[in-house]
Amino acid sequence: MGSKGKIAVLIEDHFDQTEFRMFNDFFPKHGYDVEYVSHLWGNPELHFGGNPDDGRIEEHVTVKTEINNVRPSDYKGIILIGAYAMDRLRYQANPKKGQPNQAPAVAFIRRAMQEKAKIGTICHSLWLLCADASLLKGRKVTCAHNIICDVENAGAEVVFENEGTADLVIDGNLITGKHPAVTQQFMEVFIREIEARAVSAAL
Repeated sequence: MGSKGKIAVLIEDHFDQTEFRMFNDFFPKHGYDVEYVSHLWGNPELHFGGNPDDGRIEEHVTVKTEINNVRPSDYKGIILIGAYAMDRLRYQANPKKGQPNQAPAVAFIRRAMQEKAKIGTICHSLWLLCADASLLKGRKVTCAHNIICDVENAGAEVVFENEGTADLVIDGNLITGKHPAVTQQFMEVFIREIEARAVSAAL
């Protein structure tokens, strides 16, 4: 199948291994190239390991794409992988009082939100947007139960269904999933959303 374009997946150490495996299988089968993107701290490449399942790191990835060197418009959509990778990506070496978070990944997502790029998050990965409350203020989202307080403190409205947070929420350009168990549904909806946008742009 010919490429329909690239999907950026932001990643760092302690990424969710289930999502990683499913992204690598699903998106290429549907015609999209997956490009892993991170802040490389001046290195030509960095190697990251997954968040251990049953005490084992089973998945590893080598990333060569520096987030400072790409634009949101280079991609059909942008996904923030789950587990603890996005907490690492929001780290800034020299924070200044009163200044919004300047971590490269936060700056990239800030531009992506301004440009209305399609952005997908699962589980803990909304942590990256929590680094700048202006990114989440007034947005409807879902997330892992243990970061509800962080997300609400950043100004978002967490949507609840049944006995917890909703499985999936779409609010404009932002598609959020509850946890890795909804990855299949999340991927299907994410593709539907980016392809609907492509159709709208062509009309």
